[in-house]
Amino acid sequence: MKDESMNPPSQLSRRSLLRNACLAAGGVAILGTVTANRAQAKATQASVAYQDSPKGAQRCDNCSLFQPPSSCKVVDGDNIAPAGWCKVYAKKASSG
Repeated sequence: MKDESMNPPSQLSRRSLLRNACLAAGGVAILGTVTANRAQAKATQASVAYQDSPKGAQRCDNCSLFQPPSSCKVVDGDNIAPAGWCKVYAKKASSG
């Protein structure tokens, strides 16, 4: 007597194919949401050594990451001073 339970059927049913496709699509959607949320996370002010005063000519208001009037693309908080400074300072490109 042959044991057929050891050999899975070689044909896929339409139902199992659709179910697997839906599961895969759901997994991709969840993964995309998690990745998007991770990309939006900002660094804490403490982790970038933010200070309310400039460091020489380096100031938030001449940094390419500063978003007037008081926020930053990569540093958390709505109290970023235009005259402030942090480790991720990136000078604005000269226009001209």
